[in-house]
Amino acid sequence: MSDLSDLYQQVILDHNRRPRNRGKLPTANRVAHGDNPSCGDQCSVYIELEGDRIKDLTFDGSGCAISQASSSLMTTQLKGKTTAEAEKLFQEFHEIVTTGQAPEEISDVAAFAGVHAFPARIKCATLGWHAALNALKGDPAPATTESHND
Repeated sequence: MSDLSDLYQQVILDHNRRPRNRGKLPTANRVAHGDNPSCGDQCSVYIELEGDRIKDLTFDGSGCAISQASSSLMTTQLKGKTTAEAEKLFQEFHEIVTTGQAPEEISDVAAFAGVHAFPARIKCATLGWHAALNALKGDPAPATTESHND
């Protein structure tokens, strides 16, 4: 199990050091911002929605390694998905970070299973996801971890 934990830690560190899809997306037609006042994480998500499908998305912001790595990973998971598929993926991710129960198959998303042991970090891990869901809904209100039961 130690080897698997090491692998998962490497996934998080890699996404933090070399974030995927970082920056403003000039073609975005949906934008949402997120704020985690308990630790200062900030995240903006830019989505180019084509019909009901996420054609492209990026994120930008600042915060701890967990929030930045999670937002990076989120962009790789949601690109090409429909709104319904994105919501389902968030539910699966939320289950992983709140229970520590990861799917049997090894996946980058499962790397965040260890977050459940640190309840304050759950908000860090889900911030970008909440902002993305707000963007998909066209909700202009900033997503805040204080309004979610994470």
